[in-house]
Amino acid sequence: MPISKNISQYVVFSEDSLSFALHKITDNRFGFVFIVDQSGVLEGILTDGDFRRWLVNTTNWDLNQPVTIAGNKEFLSCQEDTAIEEIESLFSREINFIPIVDKRRRLTAIAINKMQDLIIGKFVIAENQPVFIIAEIGNNHNGSIEMAKELVDKAFEAGADCVKFQMRQMDKMYRKTGEHEGNAGEDLGAEYTLDLLSRFQLPNKQLFEVFDYCKKVGILPLCTPFDEESLALLEGYGLEAYKLASADLTNHDLIKKMAATRKPMICSTGMSSESEILAAVELMKRNGASFALLHCNSTYPAPFKDVNLNYLPHLKKIGGNCQVGYSGHERGYAVPIAAVAKGARIIEKHFTIDRNMEGNDHKISLLPEEFAEMVRSIREVEESLGSGDIRRVTQGEMMNREFLGKSLVAARPVKKGNVILEDDLDVRSPGKGLPPYRRNELVGKRAPRDFETGSFFYLRDLKEETVVAKRYAFKRPFGIPVRYHDFNQAVNSSNLDLVEFHLSYKDMEIDPSKYLDGSYNLDFVVHSPELFAGDHIMDLCSDDAAYRQHSMKELQHVIDITRSLKKYFKTKKPCIIINAGGATQNETMPHSVKQAKYALISEAIRSLDTEGVELIPQTMPPFPWHFGGQRYHNLFMSAEDIADFCQENNSRICLDISHSKLYTNKEHLSFIDFLIQTAPYAAHLHIADAMGVDGEGLQIHEGDIDFKLVANELNRHCPAASFIPEIWQGHKNDCEGFWIALERLENYL
Repeated sequence: MPISKNISQYVVFSEDSLSFALHKITDNRFGFVFIVDQSGVLEGILTDGDFRRWLVNTTNWDLNQPVTIAGNKEFLSCQEDTAIEEIESLFSREINFIPIVDKRRRLTAIAINKMQDLIIGKFVIAENQPVFIIAEIGNNHNGSIEMAKELVDKAFEAGADCVKFQMRQMDKMYRKTGEHEGNAGEDLGAEYTLDLLSRFQLPNKQLFEVFDYCKKVGILPLCTPFDEESLALLEGYGLEAYKLASADLTNHDLIKKMAATRKPMICSTGMSSESEILAAVELMKRNGASFALLHCNSTYPAPFKDVNLNYLPHLKKIGGNCQVGYSGHERGYAVPIAAVAKGARIIEKHFTIDRNMEGNDHKISLLPEEFAEMVRSIREVEESLGSGDIRRVTQGEMMNREFLGKSLVAARPVKKGNVILEDDLDVRSPGKGLPPYRRNELVGKRAPRDFETGSFFYLRDLKEETVVAKRYAFKRPFGIPVRYHDFNQAVNSSNLDLVEFHLSYKDMEIDPSKYLDGSYNLDFVVHSPELFAGDHIMDLCSDDAAYRQHSMKELQHVIDITRSLKKYFKTKKPCIIINAGGATQNETMPHSVKQAKYALISEAIRSLDTEGVELIPQTMPPFPWHFGGQRYHNLFMSAEDIADFCQENNSRICLDISHSKLYTNKEHLSFIDFLIQTAPYAAHLHIADAMGVDGEGLQIHEGDIDFKLVANELNRHCPAASFIPEIWQGHKNDCEGFWIALERLENYL
């Protein structure tokens, strides 16, 4: 049962709103907040259950009311001097947390039953949270405050969450020898170490100055106190947590003092036997400590054969299912990456700017570029670990499954109403229809429609009822995406206001007059290809001038085609949707280069002959699927970037609801705030649902989007913008996916 003084995430003030309190409950992940007055006096508690009870018993559901209106004022608490055993006895099935107060009833700490997460400042160390990465600077500043600050900067740039230092009072830690002997009475190894420590320690005042600098930079400072006096000094400064060195896991007096601070403890286990680790764990539990254990081999460098990463799950078990991590002294950074795959939630590696400097730790430290590569690899590994639950087919796999898979097709003509026989079916690529394993569901069923030889069977052919087009009622112009070959079937199915031609690079070679005849009382939009012949992906901001010129040439061809289509439709100045480029292959683009990329796009558009058309860049998702594989998008995602581009270029956009929802999901931003900033620039809308960070083009109501809220903002900020439902594979089954989407969207737009 840990007792923690890290209570800020659990506290709201009595005048704070219910809405604020609910957001805090969501953020802290524990389902409650404490209500205190301005002096910190505990006045009440609000839990999820308290809020639900308030909802049931009130008719005024205004969430801007003070939190006290729903708070529970009858709660259990304990005084600061209450024995650990007594506090533990108060926990029950219903009581999982107990506030600790001082004699004036001010909230000072919290006891949580079996808390396994470790909270250090803004960082939550838990199974479903990012790995906490520590750059161990130690004494690698070699006694120079300037070098210490440089190491802080380099660690921050490399992606570390935390930098850790060491503090020790030399005169209190080591036994004194003769006045003139120095360390001469010690063994050679100890003599060397003591000499380094005595020369390379930063004075306490300078170390605190470095901590202040860390906060200014934006990286968390931590420190290992090697003695009780150092711990007291660090506690006086106000660090968020403490690191217990491997050498002190057997120092029970220091452990008890550290536990008494009620700060989280990160404890290395190098040099200790399992029985000694168990004894330390029992001591920390008995003293109400909140702790994590780091697996560690304390040799410099550690031989790979001695690392024993398979011990990590066992360490977690003997720690009472606490969070575990790895503190590495081996060469390179492959082992910490592997440790993450074995369950480590904390990684600590020594950090230096020069391995040739004097001092033992430098030799086993990572250089800034190596540390940065380790961080990148850890983030990739933790993302790749997934949830471990059922196997799901990803969207990229679905794309490749369609390209490479196989479908059931008609082996010969089958008339509507005839019984489908085994010999009526064949298997062919691509995988756009029913998969072959569903053959038995078709055999013996009466054909719901006529099939020609080679016709695909679809899911709707197994259904008793299917969704078909009807007349729709929207307050804004609407349509569906089409290709030349299915244009006539689509426009004759419903009362569309427009069509959006999704051109492929092969379509650019087609004479439209083969499919378009006469004049249509419709508007039209063109979606430019992103992929052109020769695997050329449009990129109007490529650093390669020749590549950029090729993209502009292809786009000019699209513009010319669009102008040629105007004679068939009533649109005076059709919009052309473009994916302007800026995607990267292996990692996101540095923010510092984005403005130059936007400038290249602006220059490219100005260089094109756009007479009679309007180019509208499309808002993009963070992870686009190119050739069935994932890349990184960088431009036309941020609301601020989009608004700036539109204002500077007097431009409008195609606002893709699905793409932009994925972006705000990734960045943990408010999608409604995003729409408020970008919707005023929308000329045209792509509407589909979205899930996670890369699940785009989903059917309406099958993802994360609240379409009622979204529609409110769209109707307020861009009421005249036209739209299509851009449902992935919506064109299948005679556009059934589009008709389903339109039927569901009628309630909102």
